[in-house]
Amino acid sequence: MTDGQTSDQPVRGRVHSFPVRVYFEDTDTAGIVYFANYLKFAERARTELLRDSGLDHASLMRDTGLVFAVKASSADYHKPARLDDLLTVETRIPKVGGASAEMAQDIFRAAPKSGGAEAGPTLIASTWVRVVLLDARGAPARIPPNLRAKLQTWGDPEATAGRRSTGG
Repeated sequence: MTDGQTSDQPVRGRVHSFPVRVYFEDTDTAGIVYFANYLKFAERARTELLRDSGLDHASLMRDTGLVFAVKASSADYHKPARLDDLLTVETRIPKVGGASAEMAQDIFRAAPKSGGAEAGPTLIASTWVRVVLLDARGAPARIPPNLRAKLQTWGDPEATAGRRSTGG
């Protein structure tokens, strides 16, 4: 699909799940999550995906001089999340390019424990981000083979059919 298009179908493949509780600081005066905070939730989930893959930003910078930076992102908001909701950020990496990776992230609210109208998790927001790997000078750097292999474990070659893809 081209940039700006989206699908209601979740991306298939291995998924990383990260729980987030909505705190008062995340909401506006009506108790609804402020739109920019979904991007913060997604950023935390991407960081934990790297950590769970045996990497972390601090050691990547220290050991290789490389850092990830967001080059492009978009978000679609489907339903509001509210104060005290338990959310799950699901992250997949459908595309790893030479110096960049695309990440698709869906944020779900857990189903209510008793008698709510929702039968299962509810899709709250969907985000897409392209990160680029930069060297110490801030120039794009090729993703090393060991890092590429770790990122690709979170992908599925057919997954890009359900998400944005703009090249890499």
